[in-house]
Amino acid sequence: MLHARVIPCLLMRNRGLVKTVRFKNPRYIGDPVNAVRIFNEKEVDELVFLDIGNAGGRGAPDFELLADIASEAFMPFAYGGGITSIDQIKRLYALGVEKVVLNTAAADRPQLVEEAAALAGRSGVIVSIDVRRNWMGKYTVCVDGGTRDLKREPVEYAREMEKIGAGEILLNAIDRDGTMEGYDLDLVGRLCKAVSIPVVAAGGAAGLPDLRAAAGAGASGLAAGSMFVFHGKHHAVLITYPEYEELERLFK
Repeated sequence: MLHARVIPCLLMRNRGLVKTVRFKNPRYIGDPVNAVRIFNEKEVDELVFLDIGNAGGRGAPDFELLADIASEAFMPFAYGGGITSIDQIKRLYALGVEKVVLNTAAADRPQLVEEAAALAGRSGVIVSIDVRRNWMGKYTVCVDGGTRDLKREPVEYAREMEKIGAGEILLNAIDRDGTMEGYDLDLVGRLCKAVSIPVVAAGGAAGLPDLRAAAGAGASGLAAGSMFVFHGKHHAVLITYPEYEELERLFK
């Protein structure tokens, strides 16, 4: 068993896969169902899908597309984007989504985290926390696709989400997203020390050394996007994933 989970985090918009840089300029990279088929072949253990077109409740989950994804996926997957009600969460679980990811809804309606945890257990509820540094260099939590600053300190906020039912934190460093400059290890380390639930680091991974570094900072999950969908200095689209033996050696 690996020391940490290595998780492709795939962004969707208008039924297609996209990749952003610092949460901006989404670039189309392909079809989500085809991507799932490739990740099946590569024996990926887990996937995360985030529909950024629905961020902040701008749209509801695309249940038809998610049903297609669920029918193809050999691995468990999590979904976030546009989730605003417990009825939607029930429908997502019924489709085969293993974990729901709550971001803006967790901030605006914390009771939804409690309701989801009561419905399926804490292990089925991820709270996604998007963090950037403000003009003073301090970390702050943002929602609505990174456009609304809650003016909340991430550690305090994560503890609050754990208390009300989150079983896992997906920690996104907005300033590192899509840059392939490495995870924000200071942020990852602070949050991992502050909560007792698993923390999945996201934002900035370029290669295996970055995964090892984030695991060393305490992350139990290592999410990446660009690392698994781009190849070469010109960022040609090519879906990849390390061999299991590579990951075993990495975490020895």
